[in-house]
Amino acid sequence: MPNPPISLTSPALPRVAQASLQASLADTPVVLLQGPRQCGKTTLARVVAEPAGYGYLSFDDDNLVRAACADPLGFVTDLPAKMVLDEVQRVPEIFTSIKLVVDRDRQPGRFLLTGSADVLLLPRLADSLAGRLEVIRLHPLAQTELRQQHASFLQQLFRGEFNVAAAARMGLALAELVVAGGFPAALMRQPMRRRAWYQAYVQALVQRDVRELARIAALDVLPRLLELAAGQTAHLFNVSELAGPFGLSRPTVRDYLTLLERVFLVDVLPPWHLRHINRLVKTPKLHLGDTGVASALLRLDAPALHANRALLGQLLETFVFQELRRQASGCAEPIAFYHFRNRDDHEVDIVLEQGTALAGVEVKASGTVRADDFRGLRKLQEIAGERFVCGVVLYDGEVSLPFGPRLFALPMQTLWHPGR
Repeated sequence: MPNPPISLTSPALPRVAQASLQASLADTPVVLLQGPRQCGKTTLARVVAEPAGYGYLSFDDDNLVRAACADPLGFVTDLPAKMVLDEVQRVPEIFTSIKLVVDRDRQPGRFLLTGSADVLLLPRLADSLAGRLEVIRLHPLAQTELRQQHASFLQQLFRGEFNVAAAARMGLALAELVVAGGFPAALMRQPMRRRAWYQAYVQALVQRDVRELARIAALDVLPRLLELAAGQTAHLFNVSELAGPFGLSRPTVRDYLTLLERVFLVDVLPPWHLRHINRLVKTPKLHLGDTGVASALLRLDAPALHANRALLGQLLETFVFQELRRQASGCAEPIAFYHFRNRDDHEVDIVLEQGTALAGVEVKASGTVRADDFRGLRKLQEIAGERFVCGVVLYDGEVSLPFGPRLFALPMQTLWHPGR
């Protein structure tokens, strides 16, 4: 059965990032909650801030933007003691004023900012609040959040402990999850209507947010560039291939992709490498920010995706990568994400690093798993040594199985079903 829409009358779903947000507000003067539009930032900010007596202003109001830009310091100085300032990327002029106000009174939780563009990619803005700002990334909904289940996969992964268990193969249902994506407003729609929402969402971001971030002449190129990137999701980042169809220079396409990255439509996954090993590939991977967006851009429904095994493998890898990042937003100790590849064709789709511990995740769309599927994980284990705590192959299979010391084959549902 296709995934049903989220009930419009249901309360806001609990978010795994909420505990991290509350902890940051308890000891940091300025907290920035950033992520793509429509992922739930305003809802989460209000859930956390309203019981604590925060005021609220949104810079989606153009009149408010004009007032703040006319007198940034006066605007910030006159605000109540605790404020939520929504969509703060629209008024970069106030960051210096926030710094001055915070330096006079460094009480924790003075400002909760939300932003739909990554201000950390603007060094001038990031530097203005250095030492005063903590950033929390909010993503679209994780599968654990949709099911209101405890996200335990990452803890199990870094402990290297998975039980032998049985699960049903997902088949078409797995493709349905990939196509559905994680944006609440899209998930409230019937499956046949979600593609229209995602396509309108991309157009709105390009016409408003990207236009505000940079004055570029060829805005019409961006949706087509994003569509091409969707077809290359989970591939090594190849600027030449992306530039070719548009007759644009490589630097221009790279700049355009940076804009798409700033509004969280694409993610660049860096390579994991060690300086003393020269045979490691140091090219990043490209991932779409959400597989619902990618599927809509590629005009794929679940049956079409399920039938196209090559695209299913790519989008499933992106789906797993994004699910892991979404779950990681609730971890007390940060997790860094990479991919691994060397020149002998050993590769691991996703490498996770928490402190000194290293883990690897390989993704397979098929229902069978073989010893050779662990080839890249074994090479990573050999290179990382004692740092390597666990490697798993996630597959559309029925049984959790050990494949050697600290190596496991796991059904895909293990990602969101606790204890499996």
